[in-house]
Amino acid sequence: MNSKFKLKDNRPLKVKVLDFLESLLFWKGRKIGIIHTRDVTLDDFRYIFFPKKFHEKYGYLGAMPWNEDGQLFKAMEPLVIFMDYKAKPKWCPRWFLRFLHVFGSDKSIVRVRNRTLHNLHRKLTKGIFMYDYKTKWQWYDLRISVSGDKQIQDLADDIESVYYRKGQKQDLLDVIYKYNPAFDEPYWTTKELAVYLDDLIDKKEENEN
Repeated sequence: MNSKFKLKDNRPLKVKVLDFLESLLFWKGRKIGIIHTRDVTLDDFRYIFFPKKFHEKYGYLGAMPWNEDGQLFKAMEPLVIFMDYKAKPKWCPRWFLRFLHVFGSDKSIVRVRNRTLHNLHRKLTKGIFMYDYKTKWQWYDLRISVSGDKQIQDLADDIESVYYRKGQKQDLLDVIYKYNPAFDEPYWTTKELAVYLDDLIDKKEENEN
């Protein structure tokens, strides 16, 4: 018997299929007190099997630089590639490590979604992980928080030091060019540039007095 209250689904077939697949590949997050896990969506599967960019390809290693046009990315890219070389077993595809990162660690640096998968991820990657990276007092004052062996730690320290020196030198040059646009000694050391800038400032103050 037909009913006048019967609803007809007029959505296109493509939309229906996607909706059906999403119902199969969708897990709700759980919440216990202040601890919660997020919902797993189809985009997580896209991330696992078809990563679009650098930060997704190596996302299983933790907090990854994402702006591929920035100076920070260029400075940290060698560290990420070296971490991947050290962390990924030769027989293990990256998609499986991303899978463990999503379903074991909730695609997070702090949460645990499934303890077994989380521990398996840590075991396969030998605990190599980047927890954070940020600049503090100046744009070039880079701080990298990473877990790994001595080679990884040393490389992270070297990147911090070089990034700081280059950034500090660039800041000095920017100020010098304001006082003397014709300055053509950019190869000077940071110390030499600082002394030269002090002289420029002193001369400017003398001329104004």
